[in-house]
Amino acid sequence: MLGSGRLGRFALGCLAALAAIAPAQAQTKPVPPLVFTGIPDQDESRLVERFGKVAADLESKLGVPVRYLPVKSYPAAVTAFTNGQVQLAWFGGFTGVQARKAVPGAQAIAQGAEDAAFKTYLIANAATGLKPDTEFPKAIADKTFTFGARASTSGRLMPEYFIRQAFPGKSPEQVFARVGFSGDHSRTIQLVQSGAFAVGAVDYSVWDLDTKAGKVDPKAVSVIWESPPFPDYQWTVRGDVDQIYGAGFTERLRAALTGITDPAILEPFGRSKFIPVTNAAYAPLVEVGRSTGLLD
Repeated sequence: MLGSGRLGRFALGCLAALAAIAPAQAQTKPVPPLVFTGIPDQDESRLVERFGKVAADLESKLGVPVRYLPVKSYPAAVTAFTNGQVQLAWFGGFTGVQARKAVPGAQAIAQGAEDAAFKTYLIANAATGLKPDTEFPKAIADKTFTFGARASTSGRLMPEYFIRQAFPGKSPEQVFARVGFSGDHSRTIQLVQSGAFAVGAVDYSVWDLDTKAGKVDPKAVSVIWESPPFPDYQWTVRGDVDQIYGAGFTERLRAALTGITDPAILEPFGRSKFIPVTNAAYAPLVEVGRSTGLLD
């Protein structure tokens, strides 16, 4: 049996041991997952495929849990970023501008190599008789026309800008017999192909991906005009990630994204690689947004 003195010393030893363990447990507090999202610019199955592979790649490189959070709309992606529900997002050019405007310190850190000089295609149903041209096709006036999502860069912002340039003093509603918003680029192609709309504006990379996937009937729909280049998609990160994951995390994340070489990840994006970028690259979209009244 332990005497009272020994019992007291035993108890004190146990307390000291527990006190030593507590700080160690505090130091090994689990790192919160890095959560990211992306604008739903095409069909959901393709989004799940590409973003699931990105999550696995980033987790292996960064040593922190990485999770993809799907959203239903472009504004929902901006909202999730703004309220801190996600720390990273694959935005279109215009949604990136909106998000960074709402979150001081947020940075564009990487874009697809193709995003520095992106393009919009105007596509037309074969029944219109419209043919490809290097000049803006003013014959689209008075026809039905569908944009993509309301906040899409290549599906709304830039095509509206080009339309207003071609028809000075007129809004799209004054140019066309009817204006629609499909919600995403794949849907735009389907609507024009079916004849539900005569003409539409679409992201050239999604057109290429859907064409390769056999989803485009060249006898029913074709490209009639290719826009001048403009900056578009990018990865944007919140300014507080270094506080959460440690000093230098933003640059580690940039390096991880630009270091992706696996075709299985890049091909679903329609990108050859990701390259470094900064907020300054998207200044032209700020000016276009203001000139069209789409950005405060």
